[in-house]
Amino acid sequence: MISGLYGVTPDSDDTARLMQQVTAALAGGTRVIQYRCKVADRQQRLEQADALARLCRAHRALFIVNDHADVAAEVGADGVHLGADDGDIATARDRVGRHALIGVSCYNRLELARDAVAAGADYVAFGSFFASRVKPGAVHAPLTLLGAAKAELRVPVVAIGGITPANAQSLIDAGADALAVISALFAAPDVARAARQFCTLFATTDHAGA
Repeated sequence: MISGLYGVTPDSDDTARLMQQVTAALAGGTRVIQYRCKVADRQQRLEQADALARLCRAHRALFIVNDHADVAAEVGADGVHLGADDGDIATARDRVGRHALIGVSCYNRLELARDAVAAGADYVAFGSFFASRVKPGAVHAPLTLLGAAKAELRVPVVAIGGITPANAQSLIDAGADALAVISALFAAPDVARAARQFCTLFATTDHAGA
């Protein structure tokens, strides 16, 4: 279920602006939206997540909440994405239910992905593959990691970190099922056009949807 362009929202306390950006991303073909916001308090996080969940349902796109399994459960999200400090998979599963998706950030370590899948993760994410404005200090992941993960694991593999239309093809060719993009999507002058640029790469690649 996780494939293609995977939009990750920027930090924003302007809910109306955030909704406009995500609407444009969905119009451009984005099939997965992850709500990631480090600046909101719990009430605003719930309000934003609920609005985005409704929007994604209307566009038949998947909606994932970063970090907060309780918020994901409360707004009826399709899943939750966990980082290294976001708790364990079993606890998240108890909160979001057995039908929800759980994704796990595995950075540059295949062994983390193995453990995550064994614990019940539905997809894994690796990165940063390129220099990232959002996380300038992120560890670097090699392109070969994507192929190794695809050969061994039975879940979708997501690439993240500094991804642009100019470098995205190398990740798809290396085995990424989905590309998680923040800045090159939501900071673009035309969000819908940027989304279409990414989606075109998948549409013209045999690997798309694998």
